[in-house]
Amino acid sequence: NVDLQPVILYNTQKFISEKLGLPEGSKPVKFVFHGGSGSSVDDIQYAIGAGVIKMNIDTDTQWAFWDGVRGYEAKYHDYLQGQIGNPEGEEKPNKKYYDPRMSLRAGEESMVERLVGAATDLKCLNVL
Repeated sequence: NVDLQPVILYNTQKFISEKLGLPEGSKPVKFVFHGGSGSSVDDIQYAIGAGVIKMNIDTDTQWAFWDGVRGYEAKYHDYLQGQIGNPEGEEKPNKKYYDPRMSLRAGEESMVERLVGAATDLKCLNVL
């Protein structure tokens, strides 16, 4: 994980503002964080105050998707061992469990949860 140090951003804004003769508290630079996955919410929100307008969360969303698929497999493991036969009976079909749309949907739902969390952390929920 990246060691997010948003104080550097504040210092940079101050330095550039002074060089440009801008008023104190100006934010002449708009920052993008690459590799912000795993950063604390406090650090993220502090960085937003320093002028961060975008943060990449690809690693987090990839993990969230995988974690949803992994959780689906763990939950329905005994139903995913063959086309027929499961804990409910030797002749019970498993089609509804091994249908790839089911595990992919679990991944999507997990990613949605992560995206809502990220939007909350980045203070961009209900802003439009």
